[in-house]
Amino acid sequence: MTAAALISARLQGLGDPERARLLQRYFKTGPGEYAAGDVFIGLKVPEVRNVMKEFRQLTPAEVLPLLGSGIHEERLFALLALVRCFDKGDSAVREQIYSLYLAHTGTINNWDLVDCSAPAIIGGYLLERDREPLYCLARSTSLWERRIAILATFTFIRYNQFDDSLAIGKIMLNDLEDLIHKAAGWMLREVGKRDQAAAEEFLRCHCRIMPRTMLRYAIERFPAEKRQMYLKGSC
Repeated sequence: MTAAALISARLQGLGDPERARLLQRYFKTGPGEYAAGDVFIGLKVPEVRNVMKEFRQLTPAEVLPLLGSGIHEERLFALLALVRCFDKGDSAVREQIYSLYLAHTGTINNWDLVDCSAPAIIGGYLLERDREPLYCLARSTSLWERRIAILATFTFIRYNQFDDSLAIGKIMLNDLEDLIHKAAGWMLREVGKRDQAAAEEFLRCHCRIMPRTMLRYAIERFPAEKRQMYLKGSC
């Protein structure tokens, strides 16, 4: 059996049908919802990570078949494994994983899959490179590619580089998806933890037109009086 087949069998052997039903509701897999048709087998993230410990020497090529799986937890395993390979890899391996990731964004199609991988792989690869690929993703018709763009900037924020988070946040002011509003507001909040002046300059310019969810996420840690100021648009 291939590594991917062994991993698939191991994960499916741990599945919990009742939890799978709950996860499919939580992750909005019904008709017309953002993850319509996605299939869960009912594993928690720590359980997936425990299986990873059994397969420590995986290569990107070995986990790639799992990234195309119709089972959510198998795609999650693949992404977590790629993050591990990226962290341990040399420049050639990192470039390979970055390219694989961008070639398979169609299967990185739920918020947990994006959030566990985009900062490490896309943000990590672009940390010392031209950031233009993020702006292409930020203007994509794909909800998940747009979320990848803003979540990738989390890595830059950790290095006190805020310009791309703010610029992409501005692009997303007119986005129609609540999952994008949440992600952009979250990154603004992270900017504010490190440079409150930069975050508040953005808020003063845009608080009156920001999607309400984005604004609420951005100001979540502010004192109550200041939160009310921004919510009322009196900034």
